[in-house]
Amino acid sequence: MKKLILYLLLIPLFSSCGYNTMVEKQEAVDAQWAQVENVYQRRADLIPNLVATVKGYASHESETLQAVVEARSKVTQTTIDASSLNAENIKEFQAAQDGLSSALSRLLVIQESYPELKANENFKELQAQLEGTENRIAVERKKFNDTARDYNTYIRKFPNNMFAGMFDFEPKPYFEAQKGAESAPKVEF
Repeated sequence: MKKLILYLLLIPLFSSCGYNTMVEKQEAVDAQWAQVENVYQRRADLIPNLVATVKGYASHESETLQAVVEARSKVTQTTIDASSLNAENIKEFQAAQDGLSSALSRLLVIQESYPELKANENFKELQAQLEGTENRIAVERKKFNDTARDYNTYIRKFPNNMFAGMFDFEPKPYFEAQKGAESAPKVEF
């Protein structure tokens, strides 16, 4: 009977501590992370078709093609469980994605040397899909950062911060801009 009374007295305390809201916000961060991975996976799925199309026109560009294939392989091996997100994991994930972005940029520059490739409808369609996917990646990364900020703010506010620590709710890291992104590229004519 004493335990029942104790439980009944504790229910208002725990219901007002924000635990359920912390769980909801943490789940929102995890779900948004899954969406970020989803759009990155979409990009990785487009790459084999893009490489195959380029290979048909520019087979002697094997070094660039190989760099793209290797970068894609590294990206698909770099996965993070949403429950263990931390700044180090995000940096590792971002570094792999940045490597793929760099290799893709080199691949897309090849088209300038091959007018037949540039005119190929399949290549143009894949390039358009890749551009759209890059936009989706930017949108989902922003949504992830917004969701993580909302969660982080909530668990840092008083009195939530006391309960967050008690129940192991840790802050989530953010995506950061690529190094050098703060300065515009120099364009010369």
